[in-house]
Amino acid sequence: MRLVVARCAVDYTGRLTAHLPLAPRLLIVKADGSVLVHSDGGSYKPLNWMSPPCRLRTTTRTPEEAALDEDDAWTEQWDVAHDKSGDHLRVRLYKVLEDSAHELGVDPGLVKDGVEAHLQALLADNIETLGSGFSLVRREYGTAIGPVDILARDADGAAVAIEIKRRGEIDGVEQLTRYLELLNRDPLLAPVRGIFAAQAIKPQARVLAADRGISCVTLDYDALRGIDDADTRLF
Repeated sequence: MRLVVARCAVDYTGRLTAHLPLAPRLLIVKADGSVLVHSDGGSYKPLNWMSPPCRLRTTTRTPEEAALDEDDAWTEQWDVAHDKSGDHLRVRLYKVLEDSAHELGVDPGLVKDGVEAHLQALLADNIETLGSGFSLVRREYGTAIGPVDILARDADGAAVAIEIKRRGEIDGVEQLTRYLELLNRDPLLAPVRGIFAAQAIKPQARVLAADRGISCVTLDYDALRGIDDADTRLF
């Protein structure tokens, strides 16, 4: 992982166009190829980013070369292009304050809370909740970046990766997207489609999931536990 603190300007072009004017920011380049731009506020969410699969190309100029460009005296430029969508992120660095690289190794993954773990177990035991003919392949199906909550087969025998959250947000969709990209490289599984399942799913997460061809399913915790029948209750 490379961490850079720099005065920079950022432009994003593709399905949308966005501009971040010159200011000090934290830039993160991860081993999976993703590039994130953070400010000192806004909690954990980046101001802009490019997720893999993407390619990063770096152009550098000496201080003397930069000084010749009075209108735009940047010293380093990052061009990040997404392999599939063609979206483009350009970061121009004008003054680098810190630049370091660290090898983090393989992350053991997030230890999920009891509610999500229980939801996973309940859904695995009631996999046909997702559709008639569904069958369970395995819970916690391992990938190089962590385990998929559930791997199943639908009525046609096609592989389905299921990510389960208590609250469905954009981060969960991003996580499932990364799993799908890896799983679809396996010729024994591909094509693999995704299902994002949660007790409540935010509208923004639904929009992103639909854009990426991922289905959304709202889970009824009590119904899965067998203490509530949604078909017979009045409301």
